[in-house]
Amino acid sequence: MNAPRDVAAPATGAIGRFFTGVGLLLRGLGMYVRSPGLMLLGIVPALISAAIFVTAFAALAYLVEDLAAWVTPFADGWPTSARNLIRVIAALAFLGLGGLLAVVSFTAVTLVIGDPFYEKISERVEERLGGTPGAVDVPFWASLRRSLVDSLRLVGRAGLFGIPLFAAGFVPVVGQTVVPVIGGLVGGWLLAVELTGAPFSRRGLRLADRRSILRADRPATLGFGVAVFACFLIPLGAVLVMPAAVAGATLLARRSLGQPVTEG
Repeated sequence: MNAPRDVAAPATGAIGRFFTGVGLLLRGLGMYVRSPGLMLLGIVPALISAAIFVTAFAALAYLVEDLAAWVTPFADGWPTSARNLIRVIAALAFLGLGGLLAVVSFTAVTLVIGDPFYEKISERVEERLGGTPGAVDVPFWASLRRSLVDSLRLVGRAGLFGIPLFAAGFVPVVGQTVVPVIGGLVGGWLLAVELTGAPFSRRGLRLADRRSILRADRPATLGFGVAVFACFLIPLGAVLVMPAAVAGATLLARRSLGQPVTEG
């Protein structure tokens, strides 16, 4: 199936569309409340992934002082205050890069582990809104393989963006203010692309199609993705919000394709 080449963005301002995207996550949370049994199934894969990534991030936090010293050998002969400052900045840069990669990777791993659960959540949302126009029957293993490949590609992109952000983190003030904002925007975009995989695949659309269609209304896509990214940074937020994020991503996909996103 060919992807629509031009999806008209709503005629509201960029800020309004951004908050429209945020609202899609809130609507996903509302669906969570109305279908607790189904949504609770989606928490199980998130719990498994969370255990893995919390352990990994705790190990990073434990080793970050040594890592900061390793990447700043030039500061060994500096006065103590200057050496400590540059190594605190380096530690923060490591933690920032680790956080970005952890959030994107957590989503990728969770979607792979919980593919049947999240596929069901997405399908249930579609059914409430009138079904899936142009649905394609994709076998389970083919769907899982495609999801895994797409997720690896997106995690790779996160790494490519993360490396220059890590380097920029060494710049005083900018590295602790501007860089986290850019990191949140990059992470939000990647999460939106990742989470909308199921509804786009259901229509026979691939990763390149997904990016192109979501790019047509970038503010709404970023609004949704950044809201999810912020929730995932809250302790246990990723576990509790993941099923709702899948529901909200289905709404985002339908909206981006010009399909109904309200019941009835």
